[in-house]
Amino acid sequence: ADQRTLDRLKAMTREPTAEELANKLPKKTQGSVGGMKLDQRCLSGRAICISKAARQLAWVVDGKVQLSMDVRFGAKRSPTREGTFQVDFKSRNHVSKLYHSKMPYSLFFSGGQAIHYSSDFARRGYNGASHGCVNVRDKGAVQTLFDLARVGDKVIVY
Repeated sequence: ADQRTLDRLKAMTREPTAEELANKLPKKTQGSVGGMKLDQRCLSGRAICISKAARQLAWVVDGKVQLSMDVRFGAKRSPTREGTFQVDFKSRNHVSKLYHSKMPYSLFFSGGQAIHYSSDFARRGYNGASHGCVNVRDKGAVQTLFDLARVGDKVIVY
């Protein structure tokens, strides 16, 4: 690997926690989950909290994390918007009219941007990107989120 690649890899790493070194699950505490610090807007009511820095999504009810999952985001040309949104509508078996791709368990929150399962993310990991959507690689987790979330629930992307 060249120096640029090594620098990028180093920038994406962090010192492991004591729990991680001991192969223990991290304790769920109010305000954080794993390496993800919850935004203050996530600590009340029902919220889908999405941290771009941690590449994590958390389903939070009254400040307590109920569910979390790995996510990826839009490419530089089609970034995932940041801000406070709400679930506008849900579509269990959605197919994109623009890209003709399957988007199962879609929770739309900002125009055409949605949280949904991505077989590409499941297959290729972070070696890809969406067209602005929040991709989830764990189909079971996003199906559970789809069933729990309601139209009108907060979506916080930060």
